[in-house]
Amino acid sequence: MLSKLLFLFIAIPIIEITLLIKMGDAIGFWPTIFIQIVTGIVGASLARLQGMIVWNKIAMEMQAGRIPTQDMINGLLIFAAGIVLMTPGLLTDLAGFALLIPFTRNRFKGWLKRQFENRMGPGDDYMKTIN
Repeated sequence: MLSKLLFLFIAIPIIEITLLIKMGDAIGFWPTIFIQIVTGIVGASLARLQGMIVWNKIAMEMQAGRIPTQDMINGLLIFAAGIVLMTPGLLTDLAGFALLIPFTRNRFKGWLKRQFENRMGPGDDYMKTIN
């Protein structure tokens, strides 16, 4: 676990800085800054819109007396996408936009579910309630 955290907090920023420098060399300093600002604004707006949609779905599910597990997971992933999109970098922007697209977000949810199931082991019925 420590090695994964070290990778996240050391290697990814180094890769991001390298990519931003290469991009700056290729298209110039100001266009690179402009792209970073625009992706941050567009990403935050999309995350806000998607978040409001999910919030409304959660409210409707709760009013109907159902537990909105899928929508809550979507909300958490959209929140994570918004945070990632606000950080400068190309890889983080790609990851953030991927989490905002329902198709790729559903694929990621499936992967997350498998990870939780593998860690919990057989016999735990909790994960069966999350479809």
